[in-house]
Amino acid sequence: MTLSAGIGFALTGALLAVGLLAGQIAPGDPFASVGPPLHPPSSAYPMGTDDLGRNLLLEVVHGARTSLFVALTVTTLAACLGVIVGAVSGWRGGLLDDLLTRCTELVQVVPRFFLAIVVIALLGPGLDRVVLLLALTSWPLIARVVRAEVLSLKSRDFVEAARSLGAPASRILVREVLPGVLPAVVVVASANAAGVILLEAGLSFLGLGDPAVVSWGYLANNAQRFLRVAWWMMLFPGAAIALAVLGLNLMGDALNDALNPRIARSSEAG
Repeated sequence: MTLSAGIGFALTGALLAVGLLAGQIAPGDPFASVGPPLHPPSSAYPMGTDDLGRNLLLEVVHGARTSLFVALTVTTLAACLGVIVGAVSGWRGGLLDDLLTRCTELVQVVPRFFLAIVVIALLGPGLDRVVLLLALTSWPLIARVVRAEVLSLKSRDFVEAARSLGAPASRILVREVLPGVLPAVVVVASANAAGVILLEAGLSFLGLGDPAVVSWGYLANNAQRFLRVAWWMMLFPGAAIALAVLGLNLMGDALNDALNPRIARSSEAG
C-alpha cells in the first residue's frame, strides 16, 4: 500500500468513526450555548466557540455525522439507480439502450448545483430534499461505467458458456456479469461521495441547507461575518471538509489501482 493510499484510508476511516460515534466523542447539544461568545481555542474549548457561545468542537463533530449521512445515502441511492440503468442498457441493447443512454446524457449535463439551488429555493430547505435531489442527479456517471463494463463482459466466454447451459438472461446478468462490474462501481462511488460532500457543504454555505441540522457548510456560512475576529470559526469546518474530500479522493485512487489491474500495469510499464 502506498503512502497516499494509507492517508486516504486513514482519513476516510476517521470520517466514518467520527460520524458514527459523534454522540460518544462529543456528547451534548451542538446548538446549546455553553461558554462566552467568540472565545478562541483553549483547553476548555479546543476549537473555540462561535458568536452564540456554542462549542465549535461539538458542532464540527456532529457536522461529520451530517456529511457522512448525506454522502452514504446519496451514494447508495445513486449507485443502485446507476447500476440498474447501466446494466439494463448494456445488456438489452437496441432501442432501449439508445433511450436509456439519451436519458443518462440528459441528466448528466444538468448543472446539479444550480438545479439544487432552484429546487430548494422553491420548496424550502431540508436534508431530505438535498439527499433526494443529489441522488437523482448523481447516477449518470455510474450508469455509463456500468454500461461500458456490461458491453465488454457480455461477449466473454464464460457468459457464452452460461447461455449454452440454458441459464436465463436475468440469472446470467446478476450472477455472472454484475460481480465483474462492482469493482468499477466502488471506484466511481467513492469519488462521487467526495463530490456529494462538497455539494452539500456548498448549499449549506449559501444558507440552503437544513437549519435544524448542524453541517460543515452551515458552520462556514455562520463564520462569514466573523472572519476578522474569529478565524477559528472558518478554519476548523473548512479543514474538516478539505480532509474528508481528500481522504475519499485518495481512497478512490487506491481502489482504482487495486481493482483495475490493467491501469496499474500500464502505469508501472510507463
